[in-house]
Amino acid sequence: MREAEDFQPRSVAHDNMPDSSTDTGVLLREVDGLLRVQLVATPFGMPRRWRRPPAVRLAHGEWLRWQINYRFPGSSGGEWTYRLDTLNIVHGPARPDLFLGTPTRYVNELASLR
Repeated sequence: MREAEDFQPRSVAHDNMPDSSTDTGVLLREVDGLLRVQLVATPFGMPRRWRRPPAVRLAHGEWLRWQINYRFPGSSGGEWTYRLDTLNIVHGPARPDLFLGTPTRYVNELASLR
């Protein structure tokens, strides 16, 4: 959600694997029936993340919630912008209300943003 868009929720759903050349926020690869998921952190946000969690492998029917937050310095003074990214991804077909429940796997990269 963005303030400039009156905080309207937005999401993207793919029936197949997204094209990694256009979806640079997540790397997906299917190997031996498992979906390998790796969230790509932006290099411009703070704090710097020198150590990141490893990729997650999902079996068919499992789903993942991966959360990461950032602060971005403003162009003047001490102002900064906050961003929270939440990736919900399932390997295989999903019910419409699936992401309202408890994920099979959860990765928490929420950091203290001093």
